[in-house]
Amino acid sequence: MELLYLLCSIISNTLISFTLSLFLPFRRLFGHLLVDNATNSVSLYEGTLWHERRRPVHHSFKYSVRYAFIDLDLAPHPPPNHLSPQQARSIAHTNGPVFLLTIPPSVGYEQNPLSLYYCYDVEGSTKCLKKCIAEVTNTPWGERVHFLFNPNSDVVAKPLHISPFMDMLGNWNIKTSVPGDNLVVNIAVNHPELGNYFTASLTANRISSSSVQHAVFFWLMPHKIAIWIYWHALKLWWKNVEFIQHPRYENPSYKKDAIARDRSLGCCPVLATDNNNQQETEQSSRMDRWIRWRDAKWPWC
Repeated sequence: MELLYLLCSIISNTLISFTLSLFLPFRRLFGHLLVDNATNSVSLYEGTLWHERRRPVHHSFKYSVRYAFIDLDLAPHPPPNHLSPQQARSIAHTNGPVFLLTIPPSVGYEQNPLSLYYCYDVEGSTKCLKKCIAEVTNTPWGERVHFLFNPNSDVVAKPLHISPFMDMLGNWNIKTSVPGDNLVVNIAVNHPELGNYFTASLTANRISSSSVQHAVFFWLMPHKIAIWIYWHALKLWWKNVEFIQHPRYENPSYKKDAIARDRSLGCCPVLATDNNNQQETEQSSRMDRWIRWRDAKWPWC
């Protein structure tokens, strides 16, 4: 049944994106009449995303990506389906600006495995990056997890099923540079049996955006991400890497298990439920630990 849903989703998104793409030439033609660039609130980055799996088989790939770096306090239209700057500041306990690194939707389609919120503190005339919030979304379910981390280097127990070729064991080691002319994000997975078996990195450079139409710059970028995800999943299956079912079918308490594993890393979390938003939230006595899940939406729920 899920395979049928996936096929229907692919066909539907293809038709919608094709139709909306037909209007892009008109947006370029009349671009000077459109106020969609918001140049004061958005910077553009272009770079390379690299993945390497070392065990049980070796598999690596890289591809070009384009990201928007959005000042959420100045953005005239807050990005949909993301945290507001007020929410991010409340989570990170910061008082300064909040920036979102993300791949914007293109021609009706959104595909963004990882977005990052950069939360700054301001003291007098000094602004410094204090905390980051990772926003991880899996494919094709569209489940999402947010967690807080120290940008200099941090570790969190894996809280989300992001690939049918990875189990839920292991820790994510994550760090990021302070965004400037260059940007670097590194993630490594340390598994109890496979060791340090997976690494992902993003290296990108800021580009001039004064004459760039954002709709054109990001055209089909989410679609390319989706194609790469499914293509390399197929290659892993061809290499006989074990296919792992979503843990909700065999271990409905996998979120609580992730919190328990995170506790073993040195934090003392307390699990709570937000009944208004139907979200499970992890908070701890240490203010630098925080995890929140968003469940899959129809038809994947």
